[in-house]
This record gives sequence, C-alpha cells and structure tokens, in this order.
Amino acid sequence: MELPSQCVLLRIFFGEDDRAADGMPLHEAIVIKAREIGMAGATVLRGPLGFGRSSVLHTAKILRLSQDLPIVVEIVDAPEKIDALIPQIKALTMSCLITKEKVEVIRYGDGN
Repeated sequence: MELPSQCVLLRIFFGEDDRAADGMPLHEAIVIKAREIGMAGATVLRGPLGFGRSSVLHTAKILRLSQDLPIVVEIVDAPEKIDALIPQIKALTMSCLITKEKVEVIRYGDGN
C-alpha cells in the first residue's frame, strides 16, 4: 500500500475504561474498524497522567484501583480516507476528543 506524501493524522482521546456499544474496549473497536476499512495503520498510546473535559485527574499511581488512564489512538492516512472514517469513529464513541492535522509522510514501511 502506498501513502501520498500529504496525509492527515487523526487522533482520538478518551479513557481506557471507555467501551464501544458491544462492550468491547473502545481502543480495540477503533483499531479493528480502521483495519476493516483498509487504513494504513493505527497505534494505541496509553498515558500515565491526564485530564479531560471533566477536569478529573487520571493517574497511574500504584495504590489506585480504578485508573481509567488516558488513551490516544493515532491513525495516519490520505485525507479522503480519514474523512470517511470519522463518522464511523463518532458512531463508536460516546464522549471523546477527535482531532486531525495535516502531516507529511516521510517514509511508510520499507519505501523511500
């Protein structure tokens, strides 16, 4: 699969306790959806500390039982493919932050 040099980075921010409608962890549902529709790739990042709209601090302190740590899913692909994915992500999520920005792809896989 080739990627154009001018792509879009899609980021979805939410908590690790968030679930899709079928009960699957939200980060898994998003990655599976991205793979099903042929996106170039997706990465899930777990943060040790963060807060969102509620201003509740989520942290990875040892003594906490319920952490609900921050999760970010990043997906890079052509603008039209990202635009087609966004409604599907919205359908999977209840509350999250979704951003996109222009990026230049320098290398994808073992290409130049």
